[in-house]
Amino acid sequence: MILPIKSALLAKSENTQAEVEELSKRLHYLPNLGYTCPMRWFGEYTYSKRKARKLLRYAYRRFRKKGSLLPKNVQEQIKRSFASLKIALDEKSRPAINECSHNLHILVETYLKKPFAVRWLQSLGGILLALALAFLIRQMWFELYEIPSGSMRPTLQEKDRLVVSKTTFGINVPFTTHHFLFEPHLAKRGGIVIFTGKDLDIADVDTRYFYLFPGKKQFVKRLIGKPGDTLYFYGGKIYGIDAAGGDITPLISPLLKDIDHVPYIRMEGKVVVNSPPINNIYPKVLLYQMNQPVAEMLLSHGRVKGQMLTQKHKLLSLPPVPEYFDLWGFKNYAMVRLITPSIAYQMHKVPSHADTALFLEITHHPSLKGAYMHYDALGRMRPTLHTEHTLLPLNTAQLETLFGNLYTSRFVVNEGSARRFGQQQSGPYSAYYPKLEGVPDGMYEIQDGKAYKVGFGGILEALPSDHPLMTFSRGRLLTLFNLGIEWDIRFNPNSDYLPVYPARYAYFKDKSLYVMGKPLLQKEDPTLLEFIHSEYLRQESAKTLPYYPFEDTGPPLLENGEVDAKFIERFGITVPEGHYLVLGDNYAVSGDSREFGFVPEGNLRGAPSFIFWPPGPRFGPPRQPPYPWATLPNFIIGALILVTALACYFYYGRCQSRLSLEEKDIDVK
Repeated sequence: MILPIKSALLAKSENTQAEVEELSKRLHYLPNLGYTCPMRWFGEYTYSKRKARKLLRYAYRRFRKKGSLLPKNVQEQIKRSFASLKIALDEKSRPAINECSHNLHILVETYLKKPFAVRWLQSLGGILLALALAFLIRQMWFELYEIPSGSMRPTLQEKDRLVVSKTTFGINVPFTTHHFLFEPHLAKRGGIVIFTGKDLDIADVDTRYFYLFPGKKQFVKRLIGKPGDTLYFYGGKIYGIDAAGGDITPLISPLLKDIDHVPYIRMEGKVVVNSPPINNIYPKVLLYQMNQPVAEMLLSHGRVKGQMLTQKHKLLSLPPVPEYFDLWGFKNYAMVRLITPSIAYQMHKVPSHADTALFLEITHHPSLKGAYMHYDALGRMRPTLHTEHTLLPLNTAQLETLFGNLYTSRFVVNEGSARRFGQQQSGPYSAYYPKLEGVPDGMYEIQDGKAYKVGFGGILEALPSDHPLMTFSRGRLLTLFNLGIEWDIRFNPNSDYLPVYPARYAYFKDKSLYVMGKPLLQKEDPTLLEFIHSEYLRQESAKTLPYYPFEDTGPPLLENGEVDAKFIERFGITVPEGHYLVLGDNYAVSGDSREFGFVPEGNLRGAPSFIFWPPGPRFGPPRQPPYPWATLPNFIIGALILVTALACYFYYGRCQSRLSLEEKDIDVK
């Protein structure tokens, strides 16, 4: 017969009635004894059979360790409680299980509780073990990743959440830039990769995991070039050959039909000043592209002289790259912005036509010839590249085409002021935020001419055609085109002619002029034909310096349609051994290899395998070549996980079995 707690404690016990009452009150206070407490319903604790068995095992282990130190009568009480709960479990009586579990819990709390220091150390050990397992899983198996920026739009957008596999290419050594195993053939051109920023030329790369442990940020880009590849940019696309001279263009482009790439972020790239100023003038600078030194400019005897530093080709019989704009397709691209007729006249002395609404200012062919001294955006007087400037007059219909192709960075509107997503509402740069009058407060983005409001968790809501962001006007287009990437009024064109341009680019493809990745003027358009004709006339009339027209030079292909391997080898960018070239799908806002250079093999950590938030058309595997599952890294990690799980299962089962046999030895009288 199972005894209630009061009678159990009074029988063969020297406890006073007051002590028994105090112990009875503890039925409503169940401290953490090292196992999970049961659920509580309406002030009562309910024990399932599993919870009761767990309590019995825990109590028995504590009794075997500490029971011999207890008085004989207390030992007898605990043994009877063991027997009562075991009988209740065998009979599967829920009321009896609940009552006996309560009684045993009180006895454990009174006589067998672990010291506070032991419990604290065990809890700390459990936390540290959980953190260690979490780190190992994140480093070697998989992790959940949130996209922090728009550098991979439209493939991946801000606040997208991914499952990232860490065994796609190999097995990572935790917390280092090394691998236990790496399979280079598993890294696919055109695939998306996750890599760590450790030892890369990236600002603000430090972070903290779980807000406690220092580490390096991870980045997501698309892998374009593998070791030994040589790449060339034309028409938003990338043409390339591998180390053996084979055409790799088909391996890069199939999944990138509507994704363009541009060979530079800024025409001058990263400018490094090598010497202190003389009379506030910096006489010598080095220009870096792909984080490699490519050119040097020096003020000497009142003139700026420049020289190319590239000599990277394999065949010594080939001459070096002759001009800055010959670097891997620079001459095929231009930076553009919209300017009003009045600004065009102030800056270029060009009168507007009757039907000209705005001008597209095209800046192209950066060159060492004609380099001059000028103030840069940081206020430094230093040598500056010479660039060609061409104005393309656009009428209202053409501006509407531009408006229909518009895209911007994700931005936040607050009280009529717009700032880029991630920037603070107030701070040192808030004075440079542009105004967007008439646009309600909220978070927005524009993609392919369609405006969206960004809701909870990054879920997009298409805006109606009468929304202020969807309503075309010359002023709205000027703001969104010139400032829609940086959201900084300092990028507005002005008569001071500062060399600061928004990240807007133009290029030719198939004789048509593309802006923002979409055709603005088709090859038969009279405006484009007149523009090209005027470029040739300007080239013919150039006197002091040669003029390089902005024209379609064509892709690097032979007459039979095959890739021109010799041309690419001479003018392309070669990926060094043990490194990879990575680019963002959204070239306008992406900090990638164009800025920090090639990514060492050891920095590659894995690849995204699934987009699980937000719901919508992008839900599921991201757009990339399929990575195989039946690989050696996956097999090894899977085997380790299986062996560990089986070891834990058999160890737990053995402990259960041994404990159940020992429970039979409890003296029930």
